[in-house]
This record gives sequence, C-alpha cells and structure tokens, in this order.
Amino acid sequence: MGTDLHFKKVTVIGVGLIGGSLALVLRRKGLAGTIVGVGRGENNLETARRLGIIDSFTRDIAEGVKDSDLVLVAVPVLKIAGTIKEMAPHLKPGCIVTDAGSVKKAVVDEIEPIIPSGVHFVPGHPIAGTEHSGAEAAFPELYIDRKCILTPTSKTDKHALETVKKVWEAAGSKVMVMDAAVHDRILAAVSHLPHMIAYTLVNTVADMQERGDDALSYSAGGFKDITRIASSSPEMWCDICAMNKESIVSMIEGFQARLESLKKLIKDGDLTGLKDDFERAKKVRDSLLEK
Repeated sequence: MGTDLHFKKVTVIGVGLIGGSLALVLRRKGLAGTIVGVGRGENNLETARRLGIIDSFTRDIAEGVKDSDLVLVAVPVLKIAGTIKEMAPHLKPGCIVTDAGSVKKAVVDEIEPIIPSGVHFVPGHPIAGTEHSGAEAAFPELYIDRKCILTPTSKTDKHALETVKKVWEAAGSKVMVMDAAVHDRILAAVSHLPHMIAYTLVNTVADMQERGDDALSYSAGGFKDITRIASSSPEMWCDICAMNKESIVSMIEGFQARLESLKKLIKDGDLTGLKDDFERAKKVRDSLLEK
C-alpha cells in the first residue's frame, strides 16, 4: 500500500449495501487493485461479481483475507467479533481491518485483545443506509455527505486510523472520531430507538388489522414515511438490540416517559401544553432540515 491511498488487495466480508457500496467507491476511484468478496450466500456473491462490485469471491475466510492490505467487515454486528477472530491468524502484518457495525464498544472490547501484532484494527461506523439489502442494493453515492464515525482507542495505530479516515473521505463522508461508549449512546437515540418505534408502530396497526379493522388499506404517505425503516433487516436489528442493550433500553424508557407525558396532556385536554410540545418538536425537526 502506497502513500497515495492505493491497496493492492481489498477484502470485503459481507458484500451487501454497506460493503458493496464502499467496494464500488474503491473501484471507481482506482483505490484498489483487486477486490475480493467473502460471504455466506453464493448467489449474492455471484451477483456482486456480475455487477462489477468485486473481482472474485470465496466462502473461505482464510483464503479471502490472505495478503489483503485492507479488510472491511460488513456483517451483522453480532457476527463481527467472531468473523474477525476467525480471520485473525490469516492476516498479514500491516493489514488494516475495519468494520461498519452500528454498535462499537462491545466489538472493540472483544476484538482489541485478539488482534495479531502488526495488524491494525480501526473500528468504524458509516451512518448511511437504506431499507434495502444485498449486493443489488449497493451504489457508490451512498456515503456522500454522510457522517462516518471512527472509534479508536489508545491502542489504535495512528497511521491506520488516518488511512481509514481517508478511505471514508474518498467515499464522500465527513469523518468524526469519538469514544465508542459515546457513539453507542448517541446511535441508540438517533438510529436504534427510531427503528424500535417504527417496528412497534407497524405491529400496533397490524394488531388492529387482525382484530378486523382494515386500517392498513387507509394508510397514506405519513404512515409510510414514518415506518419506512421497518422494512430493514430483522436479523440485523435483533443483533443491534443484543449488542447495545443497555443504551437502547435506556432510550426506550425515556421515550415511554415522554409518551406518558403526551398521553396525560391529551387526557387532560391541555391544548396549550400539547401545542408547546408540538412546537418544540417542530422547531428541532425544522432545524435538521435547515442543516
């Protein structure tokens, strides 16, 4: 790997929306000589090769990471640590390993002690995505103007950190560096909790449907907009709940308290209180659009 940010061999483990999109960036920008895909599903890997996302693929993780300069682990968060442990003995000195999981502290705590000497682990999380998955969902513009959070520790190699930062900047991301525990609290609030709410809202209306009220056929744009993320991968979100349990439960409890407060305002007929509550939310939401 030279100073001009070029990798002779890149391995992407999990060639779906996240891994596939970064692979397309590396290819379009000429940052990788060869890109190898590793995964469980042969059909998805075949699709990735056909679409030009990867040059070749294997389901053998040892073969896939052999002689790689950069390995991106883009598998469900519950499988990140096990995946890195499996490939660790087969990584060459100087190899940089990074991940794309939306939970960081549990992964860092498990991985840092087992990374071989001379191999560098840079924990990462690109805050981007759609409700679609698989290689066919990948597109190189996914990361443009999106944040990517890196959560290094005191043990993280500075050059490797800078290299991974440059990779995500090449994808169009604004890279932030923060503590892993802080990351997990923030993501529980702005990503994990909204997914829990979306799943619960859909299931609440589905319960009505099962009782005989045909509510779903009357759902308009508002319902579809607010529940779009409920089409996300159930497997992935089960894993996230397992890995970031404490922060997610804390956010759910905070949401329950606010929902109880809203319920009381409605029951009491406190229209002034409701208006103040709604105006506060509107102001915050509008400020996001202005940014």
